[in-house]
Amino acid sequence: MSGTNIVLVHGAWADGSCWSSVVEALQARGHHVTSPQFPETSLEADVARLRQVLRRQDGPTLVVGHSYGGQIMTALGQDAPNAVGLVYIAAFGLDEGESIGKLLAQGPPSPALANLEIDDLGYAWLPEDGFVGHFAADVDPATARVLHAAQQPLAASTLEDVMGVPAWKALPTWYLVATDDEAIPPDAERAWAGRMGATTVEVASSHVPMISHPDAVVDLVETALTALR
Repeated sequence: MSGTNIVLVHGAWADGSCWSSVVEALQARGHHVTSPQFPETSLEADVARLRQVLRRQDGPTLVVGHSYGGQIMTALGQDAPNAVGLVYIAAFGLDEGESIGKLLAQGPPSPALANLEIDDLGYAWLPEDGFVGHFAADVDPATARVLHAAQQPLAASTLEDVMGVPAWKALPTWYLVATDDEAIPPDAERAWAGRMGATTVEVASSHVPMISHPDAVVDLVETALTALR
């Protein structure tokens, strides 16, 4: 599917540049790639931004989401303009009635999220040691510190947003499980992938495979595109 539209959805504590290596590789293969910025002020605002970007695509579009970006694309529900498939990269894949906060509360906090800092405006930030040592544990520490410096905080209110009818019930799905993930438990990723019937691959990666293992992410995207032909 050369020339296919691909929209990349970043997660919390990141921005569109986290996909840089993936964007470069997909562009080199002739695809039209968009890696927009999401405000992360509310789930509603993030979904509105994704719909805005999807409406700008010229034809069928594969949506790829990382971490909280999976929450954004799942919340498209039955209103996903131009979207023909969803690729989850170590991403939340919730079902109707679930929330991220409720799921995270079922066990002890993961190492990457154990010391979240909530500021006076209600935004969550990752401290540097959690980001470098756990969130991006297999990224060069100097690079991880740059990523930490550029992090975009997430409105803590998004953790309580309850999912409506998920988009994955209407669209084919693919899932990359990061087996060394210290932000989202790998077993939770496997459970979500299984529940949605996703074509699944497992990669020995931290929570940020699009940075530490971009080739694996590109390969899964190409697998999805081939299946959608």
